[in-house]
Amino acid sequence: MVAEAWLNAALGGGLGLLIGSFLNVVVYRVPAMMYRDWLRESSDNLMAADPAYGVQTSLWDLVFGSRKPVPPPPQLYASAAAVGKALDALAPLDLMRPRSRCGHCGHAIRWYENVPVLSYLALRGRCAGCHGRISPRYPLVELATGLLFALCGWRWGLTPLALAWAVFAALLLCQFLIDMDTQLLPDSLNYLLLWSGLVVAALGWTVPLELALWGAVAGYLVLWGFFHAYRLLTGKEGMGYGDFKLLAALGAWLGADHLLAILLLSSIVGALLGGAMLLVGKLAHKDVPIAFGPFLAGAGLVCLIAGPNEVRHLVPFAFPFSLR
Repeated sequence: MVAEAWLNAALGGGLGLLIGSFLNVVVYRVPAMMYRDWLRESSDNLMAADPAYGVQTSLWDLVFGSRKPVPPPPQLYASAAAVGKALDALAPLDLMRPRSRCGHCGHAIRWYENVPVLSYLALRGRCAGCHGRISPRYPLVELATGLLFALCGWRWGLTPLALAWAVFAALLLCQFLIDMDTQLLPDSLNYLLLWSGLVVAALGWTVPLELALWGAVAGYLVLWGFFHAYRLLTGKEGMGYGDFKLLAALGAWLGADHLLAILLLSSIVGALLGGAMLLVGKLAHKDVPIAFGPFLAGAGLVCLIAGPNEVRHLVPFAFPFSLR
């Protein structure tokens, strides 16, 4: 049995290394794709204010009213059209196109330069074309994904349940890194995490469906309530709506009875991460705002590593009563 568990872990880890290479692409490109979409929508909606564009209601109309108490500036249409042309001139960007390239010189990365971890070591962390420095985060993400997948293979074997928890880990890792980089939590990843959590609960693989459903509802409403209470008290927004959706997704995977534990663990992750960022100089001072999503994602990963059914032993005071 032990030998089989090690084999499962090795196979899971190998798959995780490959998936980790792809996650690096996701973390970099998904925000860029979102920025393009937002700019395109803004350009199109502003162009709609031009009668020649053939649309009656424009973004300008919606903001300032149909009577336009503030007339659109003359350069509005020309600027929006220029943005549209610039976007049209860009090369296609999605998770498959273009091929991965060096950020310094544009050197197209060949397949043997893209072997997880090994290529980075063979190239000594330098581009094969221009010898520019490659961020060590790329192999670290591959290693982290490999270890998380290995854990899933060790714990659940080569089963659909192991694959489900591996997907959970991969999505949380993406949200952790994207929010750290951009303070965005893409809906596309949050919704995938949320709905997959409800589906695996409905299949009977994780928590009872009722607990998953109420975990999603309560997870969203808890942070929604904190958000509005904080805004009423301070006049500031303490977090974004993506944080509500992420906690809802964690509630769907782990159940309503784990929400308090997730929030407590997120505060611990936040304290450790914030302290580490101060030490390495990523934060100029302690009053700089940082995203809350990485703390939630980190707490979710801690729950996975500890074991979804063992979290109550990790923070027993977070479980004053049992719903199971």
